[in-house]
Amino acid sequence: MKTNDSPYTLSAAQITTYQKKNHIKLPAVFSQEEIGYFNRIVSEKVNERNQETRTLKERDTYGKAFLQLFNLWTHCNKISALVFNQRLAKIAADLMQVDGVRLYHDQALFKEAGGGITPWHADQYYWPMDTDKTITAWIPLQAIPLAMGPLEFSSGSQKIHFGRDMSISDESEAEIGKKLRVSDFEHVKVPFDAGDVSFHSGWVFHRAGANTTQETRKVMTVIYVDQAIRLKKPENEGQMNDWKTWCPGVKIGDVVDSHLNPTLYSR
Repeated sequence: MKTNDSPYTLSAAQITTYQKKNHIKLPAVFSQEEIGYFNRIVSEKVNERNQETRTLKERDTYGKAFLQLFNLWTHCNKISALVFNQRLAKIAADLMQVDGVRLYHDQALFKEAGGGITPWHADQYYWPMDTDKTITAWIPLQAIPLAMGPLEFSSGSQKIHFGRDMSISDESEAEIGKKLRVSDFEHVKVPFDAGDVSFHSGWVFHRAGANTTQETRKVMTVIYVDQAIRLKKPENEGQMNDWKTWCPGVKIGDVVDSHLNPTLYSR
């Protein structure tokens, strides 16, 4: 299926909102037909590649949060049509106000029926990037009501540094949550219609609630970085692992341009 690569026009107000809050939900980025198609093919690949055999009760908090599979574009040409979609990539560049974006990696996040919370965290804790010009497209593969555990953001929380040294965990849920409760940031949690896409920065704090329904919450994500972004010296084990896994062969100080990081959009 050919995806819609035509430009999605953002208003000046939408770009301003993103620059201030570091997250935004955009309606109808994809059609119902497109989302239904990608729901089928991503679900097939997740089912094929998933190696998790433990029950939810046997897993820790992170394991209960979702099934997580990475870089599905390297295993399925049909999925690469979504990951390489020009409409998404241009939105990412427009929101970050950069001249172009590269792929960092993709990931499927399937929160199973009865799956637990996703603790408070900032994604860029794991990313060895030298600037904050990073953004994730969070693409629901079906409608996501509040009971399924959609994203919850602390709007504007990219301004604070407390918690940036914490991996996603029970501790991050408790400590970052406590800090955010005494801050003035607005918390935003809304349902999604099929076709809506959320974009958020690497440093804005976010979480997701438990999935209290009998259906799996299916989400595909694509992480973009400024096409000029450079690899910094890793500051924790997560960043060291990301360097070796998602930026193979890139040297510290160089542009992140390995074979896994193609430019997806450039003006």
